[in-house]
Amino acid sequence: MFSYFSKPRPSGGIPRGIATTGPVLFSYGFRPFFLGASLWAIFAMAGWIAALTTGIDIAGEYGPAHWHAHEMLFGFSSAVLAGFLLTAVPNWTGRLPVSGRPLAYLFALWVAGRLALLATDVIGLKFAVIIEAAFMPALLAICAREIIVGRKWKDLKIVGGLVLLSAANAWFHISVVRELDVDAAARLAIGAYVMLIMIVGGRILPSFTRNWLNKFGRTDFPVPYNRFDTVTILVGVAALVCWTFAPQHIVTATVASAASLLQAARLIRWRGWTTWPDKIVFVLHAAYAFVPLGFAAVAAGAVSALDAYPVMHVMTVGVIACMMLAVMTRASRGHTGRPLAASNLSCASYIAIIGAALARPFAEILPAHYHHLLALSGALWITAFALFCIEYGPMLVRARRAPRGAA
Repeated sequence: MFSYFSKPRPSGGIPRGIATTGPVLFSYGFRPFFLGASLWAIFAMAGWIAALTTGIDIAGEYGPAHWHAHEMLFGFSSAVLAGFLLTAVPNWTGRLPVSGRPLAYLFALWVAGRLALLATDVIGLKFAVIIEAAFMPALLAICAREIIVGRKWKDLKIVGGLVLLSAANAWFHISVVRELDVDAAARLAIGAYVMLIMIVGGRILPSFTRNWLNKFGRTDFPVPYNRFDTVTILVGVAALVCWTFAPQHIVTATVASAASLLQAARLIRWRGWTTWPDKIVFVLHAAYAFVPLGFAAVAAGAVSALDAYPVMHVMTVGVIACMMLAVMTRASRGHTGRPLAASNLSCASYIAIIGAALARPFAEILPAHYHHLLALSGALWITAFALFCIEYGPMLVRARRAPRGAA
């Protein structure tokens, strides 16, 4: 499991290029972070279920409820985001990817954060949060440097999202340490992820859909990016800002309702139904469908028609986790030389995560069935990422396949 390509080394700074020595796992950003994210998704959910059902003390001083919320937003999700950006940013900038030892050190920093929060009673709460909080700024620094040096100014929006996530993570930790409410910090983090999905989704969904239709000589392409998309994103960002700081306000309800309608129209313009035969493309549209649904939930919550946690779970499990799993499967296949086609296992994982996204909000909506729906959602979540590990784990630790016909 070792790569054998030559490794370009610049005269100074962070070494870049596909690693020539060492485990293949650290040859490209998506490999360690997608694998780590999927394994952590299983462990963190199993740990949370154990804490709920047996009362086991997990995360010590940090508290099991805070730990669960944090590890879904800044443990699992940050790893997927890192894997995506460390793979996508080099494609956007034309620069070589961070690889080898620097990538291994960054991944180790992420792992250290996970372990630190589990050991707060041993190393102390404040020291644990300092260790954990270091990862997001490190990822921010790497991505900002690549985008700025590559002069891809339009991609600075991604840097803005990382700034928000770093701030939200620090805010979350400070709230835990000072025993304050963490919900506003969580909403800021959710909003940052949704903003990134709106931005990046507007780039990849129409492109992948157009490419798929073009293979069959069809011309009913998605509507290309125009001012409508810009307005839709801006209204969505405004709704997320309102939700973060005034989750129950008529202004939030109004702006979120407008965002929901605009996002639904945007999704229709991408003509996702035409990709139904190609499940690896179709699932991206299915995941994005949770964006207008999420804004509708925000609007309902703003007028007290829906409790806060169902709203959050539509956004977290629906928008964020569904999109992340969809992107992980496609990127893993494409960058390891596999066909861009969803297997039966991949389709089963898509069904499981969508099922988890639909079941989780109803746990609070239907309190008589709370425990059953909670258990169902947790089981489906674990199933989705266990299937990913079974199918994609071996791909992520093995060398890229040579193209067909290559010597």
